[in-house]
Amino acid sequence: MAFELAPELQRDCIELADWSLCKVLLMNDSQYPWFILVPRIEGCREIIDLDDKLQAQFWQESAQLSRTLQAVFSPDKLNVAALGNMVPQLHVHHIARFTHDIAWPKPVWGLHPAKPYADEQIAELKKALKL
Repeated sequence: MAFELAPELQRDCIELADWSLCKVLLMNDSQYPWFILVPRIEGCREIIDLDDKLQAQFWQESAQLSRTLQAVFSPDKLNVAALGNMVPQLHVHHIARFTHDIAWPKPVWGLHPAKPYADEQIAELKKALKL
């Protein structure tokens, strides 16, 4: 069975890149620098579903994304979370948070309606993140 991105992630995100293991997504909400890593492994729901080698690769890619977000955005806090209550496919959120963002200090999920990115903003983000 071939890997397919969950429909909810297809609907809510912009695909930015494919790394060795993960698909790099941008949540289509310009209020937050909100990125998601999705291992391209069909049927994977939990990090422990990955074998040891793939877990190590996943954590390397997560650290790479986290370091990039810190370098590009200089956030006050970097939130990294794997919840999966609504979307069971393994996906890990990486959100650069700021004390001045619209949701601070609350979680970003569903607090305010999303403000989609303009094409120019997406192009600028890809360039800044070197994706």
